Amino acid sequence: MSNGNEDKDVTAVDAGAAAIAARFVEARLHARALPDFPGVIPADLAAAYRVQDLAIARWPDQVVGWKVGYIQSQRRDVSGDDRLLGPIFRRQLWPVDGRVDLPVFAGGFAAVEAEYVLRLQADAPPDKTDWTPEEAAALPATLHIGIEIASSPLATINQLGPCVVVSDFGNNNGLIVGEEIRNWRAIPEERLRAETWIDVTRVGTGGATFLPGGLLAAYAFALSRSARRGRPLRTGELVATGNATGIHDIAVGQTAQVRFEGYGAIDGRAVAATALKEAP
Repeated sequence: MSNGNEDKDVTAVDAGAAAIAARFVEARLHARALPDFPGVIPADLAAAYRVQDLAIARWPDQVVGWKVGYIQSQRRDVSGDDRLLGPIFRRQLWPVDGRVDLPVFAGGFAAVEAEYVLRLQADAPPDKTDWTPEEAAALPATLHIGIEIASSPLATINQLGPCVVVSDFGNNNGLIVGEEIRNWRAIPEERLRAETWIDVTRVGTGGATFLPGGLLAAYAFALSRSARRGRPLRTGELVATGNATGIHDIAVGQTAQVRFEGYGAIDGRAVAATALKEAP
């Protein structure tokens, strides 16, 4: 039986989460930087996903996929999760068409990440909440090259840790999806190589093996965590599997190119994010 104080504590936590979500959504909608985290940093990933869910509910667009980010061992919480999720929205999903714009928050955090992107070809069973990489391999998906725009109104988002990253849409501000890598399951992951350039400087090299556990470990995590949140993945949804060459800072006006050996390249230029309309 509640003693009354517990109910007040829960109400305060919910109000705090809602306030954080509202501040992040407002900052993103109006393309404004935030000087500090807008509230008390969530105590764990469960609380951070609560903020994210409230923010998704406020955001005037449809979720079409999820970015996966890796959590270093020293920054993990009691959940044991070694990765995190952030939503990708329909209006922030772009195909490759020449040099693409990469909208980033001026005064906030701005980076690009080489990505291998999965597109589901079947629904995940809604009642399955634990996936191994081997099980994930049996759920059909196509694989594409891509770039994640990692940007937040909060410049210190990555320094402040995974709970802050989760709270602000996983530090995602869009995804560029390029060519399909056909028959990818038959290709050894060490042959999937990539490098990232900012202006004329090569800033990172890697590929699918740069991802801890590889593509299927990221896929399995996305399937598991999404299902546990009551959001089982559906046909057509995307999974950006994680940075394949590192996280590379970019400033407005700079260019980025990611070269996927044997599968083409994606070119972009960082531009200042602008205010979004309230309706899609």
